[in-house]
Amino acid sequence: MCRVGAMIDHVQYFQRYSMQEAQKRALLEELYKKGIRNESVLRAIAAVPREKFLPHALQHRAYDNVSLPIGSSQTISQPYTVAFMTELLALSPEEYATTKILEVGTGSGYQTAILAYMGVRRIYTIERIPGLLEEAKKRFKELGIQQIHTQLADGTLGWEEEAPFDAIIVTAGSPDVPQALALQLALGGRLVIPIGSRMQQRLYRVRRIREGTDPGAFRAEEFQHFRFVPLVGEQGWQEE
Repeated sequence: MCRVGAMIDHVQYFQRYSMQEAQKRALLEELYKKGIRNESVLRAIAAVPREKFLPHALQHRAYDNVSLPIGSSQTISQPYTVAFMTELLALSPEEYATTKILEVGTGSGYQTAILAYMGVRRIYTIERIPGLLEEAKKRFKELGIQQIHTQLADGTLGWEEEAPFDAIIVTAGSPDVPQALALQLALGGRLVIPIGSRMQQRLYRVRRIREGTDPGAFRAEEFQHFRFVPLVGEQGWQEE
């Protein structure tokens, strides 16, 4: 009976695994059709087990192209959003080992893991909700991701002790560009951030084109609309 039970378990596991791989392939095809062309990003989406970043009850939906709740009124972004924002960072494979990235809003840790699987060696990520950060750190350890530095803090203020950053990615919607983040960009650095109302935002990529704190030191590019949870903090939205 034990052998039969073990065999049944093995078959069921294989069936779940095969279904999951099919869902993952379908997701990658969908991302490609939507315009995601960066091979490193697509390989990372394929390699990172998104189900590990979801509550157990939602793991069967890991490769649906939708955002999903992760607790504390937060969500894991849809894979297309993650892929699109990561492409906007405009990293080349030659830069992965040297680029220093700040992520504002660790959340589940999925976006962080995508960057790590791409080969980015210096990742700093800030989360304001203790429970989410602790869960994300457990996932990083379980997956053997070691190049991530974490901090429990107000992400709208950045991580001044580790600045400047070559790239900053903000995974929550802000009413405007937090000044602290803009000033922590290295010369030539880029900030990817959703800006708009609490309900809907448009993605922006802000580049620092020269030294200085005046608006002329930065150049902004505007992209499509998305919907993120609010970026709460001193230089973002106030908590309701």
